Amino acid sequence: MYLSILVLPLLGSIVSGFLGRKIGVSGSHIITTGCLLLSSILASVAYYEVGLSASPVIINLGSWVESELLNVNWEFSFDSLTVSMLIPVLYVSTLVHVYSISYMSSDPHNQRFFSYLSLFTFFMLILVSGGNYLVLFLGWEGIGVASYLLINFWYTRLQANKAAILAFTMNRFGDMSLTISFFAIFFLFGSLDYTTVFSLSPYMNETALTIIALLLLVGAMAKSSQIGLHSWLPGSMEGKLYSKKLLIIIYFLIIFTTLYINYINLNQQFYAETIWFYNNLLTCFTIPIIPHKNMPRNKLGQFVSRKQKKCSFTFKG
Repeated sequence: MYLSILVLPLLGSIVSGFLGRKIGVSGSHIITTGCLLLSSILASVAYYEVGLSASPVIINLGSWVESELLNVNWEFSFDSLTVSMLIPVLYVSTLVHVYSISYMSSDPHNQRFFSYLSLFTFFMLILVSGGNYLVLFLGWEGIGVASYLLINFWYTRLQANKAAILAFTMNRFGDMSLTISFFAIFFLFGSLDYTTVFSLSPYMNETALTIIALLLLVGAMAKSSQIGLHSWLPGSMEGKLYSKKLLIIIYFLIIFTTLYINYINLNQQFYAETIWFYNNLLTCFTIPIIPHKNMPRNKLGQFVSRKQKKCSFTFKG
């Protein structure tokens, strides 16, 4: 059941993406939304079994990396934190799918759009359920790819291409910081497994833990477009696909929450509270930068200022 929660969105994405012409638009809507709905129901059952009944589940699918001291497994952990994250991820994604059915009804590429949405959901589930930092990083990078595909959905538009490339490039800065933090974690703990890291963290140097926490913070800041690393966010609203940005914003807030819990588990309660405060402060400054759907647009669907729109006239005669 627990693996079905992860596999169903991927199955819907594959069917809608590769068999879109066979199943049609309605079939794509039914399959992708149905898979998300079924996965949401299973997540609710998992929340009862794991969260309320206090019986965590760990699934080990086998070895992934075996190199000297580095041993990484394909492992997924379903504890109280994971199932608490699965509920908002899946239910919000299901609602976005349902909303997009009518919103995207006039677009000729519905199958591709719903395939990208389901793929985004799948990688988000990988991120929140991974049993070690390397599996988390796989979901992290998958979210970056899915974001690029969604922002560049109308790839024939030059502005959409530029916005997608900018978002992908800016996120590389956060990925670099996150990668460095993983190297630091392995150097300090000798493992990337959550259980090992969290159990040994009380006995480690506080300065080293603080540096790792700050590196994780920078990675989350770039991914969630906090002020200073937000330049890609206005451009990502290119086109009329507000549903994709709604999904991305909510998921990035969940990413920040997940990494915040990691700060606490690293036994840095004071620094965790400080980081959480600055996160909320940066969010307050960043939210006004996000373009609103009522902002004026030109004929290409691009956002323009009201002053620019007011002065856009031509003389005749």
